[in-house]
Order: sequence, then structure tokens, then C-alpha cells
Amino acid sequence: MLNPVSPRTIAVTGASGLVGRALLPTLRAAGYQVIPLVRRPPATGEVRWDPTGPWDASPLDGIEGVVHLAGEGIADKRWSESRKQAIRESRVAGTRSLVAALSALHHPPRTLIAASAMGIYGDGGDRILSESAPAGTDFLGKLAVEWEGEASAAESLGTRVMHLRSGIILSSAGGALGKMLPAFKLGIGGKLGEGRQWMSWITIDDLTRIIVTAIDDDRYRGPINAATPEPVTNAEFTWILGQALHRPAIIPVPAFALRLLFGEMADAALLASQRMEPACLNSLGFTWTYPQLEGALRHLLRR
Repeated sequence: MLNPVSPRTIAVTGASGLVGRALLPTLRAAGYQVIPLVRRPPATGEVRWDPTGPWDASPLDGIEGVVHLAGEGIADKRWSESRKQAIRESRVAGTRSLVAALSALHHPPRTLIAASAMGIYGDGGDRILSESAPAGTDFLGKLAVEWEGEASAAESLGTRVMHLRSGIILSSAGGALGKMLPAFKLGIGGKLGEGRQWMSWITIDDLTRIIVTAIDDDRYRGPINAATPEPVTNAEFTWILGQALHRPAIIPVPAFALRLLFGEMADAALLASQRMEPACLNSLGFTWTYPQLEGALRHLLRR
């Protein structure tokens, strides 16, 4: 049984994922009590939730906010129709289940910070994509629109909703960078396709700072591009990563090979270009710890 919650209590879905593992200690260091929402039998201090249907959220009555990070990994496996359905259900139905449970509370959370992704913009080419840019029409674009729509339903509860449109999250603990490092350390890394596609990125440190800041700052609402002001092309990214590791990065992976390996996911998640501008964060005066890729990688690779 949980103790009665205090106003400084945050519930987190996806607490065991890459972002969740970094966020929980950051929240606790900022003075919050944290309640992980888990799908397995809960341990002390946890609450079980069900992303597929109704569940009892009463232990969360009166909490300050919810950070919703849960969802199947988009680039974890080649996309089949069943895989795409699993990705969609984990995000769309999961968010719907969360908001429905929160709506039954006498005192719903003041804030919901819901994960979204840069994939909402589709392949933007060289266009600069602020939060007002139109959504893409591919699988990821349509998915993110649906996903954000389910989270926005919490506004009817009087809850402030923020959609966290993250760029590529760089962390020494895994994620995209973790998948790249083995090849680059061996000197066999290189650009994907022609390398012209823009990569919007953010360090895990800055991402968790955005989340913690947004909990207390009511100006953080609606879609927020969580990516640094200095995106790079894939060719630039791979060259800088090679330099940080003191390894060559000269072996490209042709686009046709990526399509053979990954199918539809290659164009949507590996070759698509998203040149995001963090217009909202800039207007809010957010200060970046690691705005430039070289410094960010050197920081992360020292860990």
C-alpha cells in the first residue's frame, strides 16, 4: 500500500526504459516522490497499470503530474503489419487507457507530459520544422498525430498537456548511440545512404531537464520540439562520432541495403530527414547544457 500522495508526487510510465531510468533519479533529486507505473505485479511504491484496458488509478489521486513514456520501441525490429499494429496499440491505446483512468480520479493530475517523437513530421527534407510544421502522412506521422490526440483528451480534466517531440536521444546507457558504437569503435561505421538527411538530436541530460522544468512551469504546454538548436546531417553526425572515438567513419551503408534489411522502416526511421527547430524552448529561454554535437559526444563517451 502506498502512503497518501503529496502534491510533489509524479507518476511515470515506461520507468524502466532508457529515458525513465535517467528521469527517476533526476526527479527524486529535484525533491519529487516518484511512483513508477508498471505492467507486472507492483513492488512497494509502484502502481500497476494496464495499457490495454481499464485499471484502478485511485492511488494516484491528487498527484502533481504524470510523465508518460511507455510504448513499444519503434526501431527495435523490422516492421511487419503485426509489428506496426503492436507499436500503434502500445502508444494510442496505451495513452487512451491512461487518460481514461486519470479521468476517474477526484483530483486528476495538474500536468501530463506525454512522449511523442520527431517522426510526426515525416520526411521534411531540408525544411526547418518548428512545432507548427504540418504532420507527415507516413506511418510514423499518422501514428504520432493519433498518439498526441489521445493525450490531449486529458485537457478536458483541467490537466495541462505537453507533447514531448524528442529528437534522437543520445545516452551512454544505450538507445541509438548504443546501437552505433560497436561498428564505429571497430572503424567500420559510416553514413546511411547519401548522408544528407538531417538528424535532430538531444542528450539524455537535457531531455530530463526539460521534463523536470516542464512539471512546474505552466508555459510548457502543447507540442515541444525536444532537440538542440543545432541539428546535423547524417554525414556530419557519423564524421563527428568517428572523430570522438578516434576512428575512421568512411564505410557507408547504401540506401538499398538498408531497405533490404529493414523494409519500410528504413525510409521512415533511418533515411527520413527531420531538421527540427526548438522554437518553443527558445522562446521559453531554455538553456542547453550540450547544444553542439561534438561536446555532447565527448561528454557521453567519457562515461
